[in-house]
Amino acid sequence: MSDFLGKGWAVFAPEPAVRDWATHALVGARRALKDPDLARWYQCEETWFVGLDAMQNDACGAVAGSAPLSGAAVDFIAAHCGGWPALHKGQLSGVFPGYPRPRAGETEAGFRYRRNRDAAHVDGVLGVGTPKRRFVQEPHAFILGLPLTQAAPDAAPLVVWEGSHLVMQRAFAQAYSGLDAGHLAEVDVTDAYQAARREVFETCTRTQVHGPPGSAYVVHRLALHGVAPWSRTAEAAPEGRLIVYFRPPMPGGVRAWIDAA
Repeated sequence: MSDFLGKGWAVFAPEPAVRDWATHALVGARRALKDPDLARWYQCEETWFVGLDAMQNDACGAVAGSAPLSGAAVDFIAAHCGGWPALHKGQLSGVFPGYPRPRAGETEAGFRYRRNRDAAHVDGVLGVGTPKRRFVQEPHAFILGLPLTQAAPDAAPLVVWEGSHLVMQRAFAQAYSGLDAGHLAEVDVTDAYQAARREVFETCTRTQVHGPPGSAYVVHRLALHGVAPWSRTAEAAPEGRLIVYFRPPMPGGVRAWIDAA
């Protein structure tokens, strides 16, 4: 637990129950990748499948005939991240050779940030309007990642900046200091967020997180993270680099999102 609170992420080694879940989930993932109704999720010149709500799991995580989701990562979340919640439909994050390429409507500066800074972000901090201003409107309790395919460590892995959650927690606490808890989602945090992000890039170690099917990642809800480019020499399964993510809502909203450990 102390490692997680210090680094802001943890990888749990492969175990049979999670490997079995991933095998079943891959069946549903293949179906989703070919579903015409989900074709809108192909972005960046079809090098990225965003896949929000693309997995047809139930509230226990069971998908495509699998058992409910279980394992060491689930036990850790239940003990240290506010309990194990009913799950939403999982995000199927698929990345393919050539990523990143420009996303439709993306500015040149936005693409440079994607390519050079891994599109680093804190989940739940949404850009609104033109030019974009940032608001915390979808606070999550945790991020759980479950790899479905074999992929090389440099095949567009998850990237996390170690200790970045501590920088972000301090910045958001200051931005919301003295404000009514019921209106925090309406507070423009753009300047505080961008300053904290710069501090993270200057002071925190960028770490690539990788694991095979059967492993699991848990990332702190406030950690700055992103997706690295697909290396020219990287190899992966025919389906690409596929990871299912769960990000349940934070009980207690924005106030709890800031204040919890």
